Amino acid sequence: MNRILIIGGGASGMAAAYAASFGPVPVLLLEQNEKLGRKVYISGKGRCNCTNAADMETVRNAVVTNPKFLYSAFSAFSNEDLVAFLERNGCPTKTERGSRVFPVSDHASDVIRTFERVLRQNGVEIRFHAKVLKLRIETQGKGRVCTGVVLTSGEVIPASAVILATGGISYVSTGSDGSGYCIAAE
Repeated sequence: MNRILIIGGGASGMAAAYAASFGPVPVLLLEQNEKLGRKVYISGKGRCNCTNAADMETVRNAVVTNPKFLYSAFSAFSNEDLVAFLERNGCPTKTERGSRVFPVSDHASDVIRTFERVLRQNGVEIRFHAKVLKLRIETQGKGRVCTGVVLTSGEVIPASAVILATGGISYVSTGSDGSGYCIAAE
């Protein structure tokens, strides 16, 4: 099936779904939890430190190891782009000490709701309680191709592309249990 699957509804998964939503192919975001952005909810002590308002050179210089690795990502979507996105979509922001950017409301939930609303407006389908067990890999010619995923429920979801945005092992209670490593190894 001609569809993009995104595994993980955290900050990276939502950003990937947003970017993919402008293409010609339907997007399905799979989140194993009951809501998007569980780690975003706890960032900034529940206030969501969205980004930093420093200029991009300062941001890049703060990256300890290999800042050039992030150059293309920052060029495609910068800290200023994130602030503009939030403002444009009804989530005003403020800048505090240390150039830290927060929603004016001081509620991380407002950032998550903004992303979820925009994703749905852009036609992204979001499925909760959808934990991916493994990739569906098929042999085609001399190579192997990912043709979708298998959920822990046994359901197979076909796709023409899969984006893995599960994060690493941190805050296991939020769903960051490292299972993405096993999926990536496939």
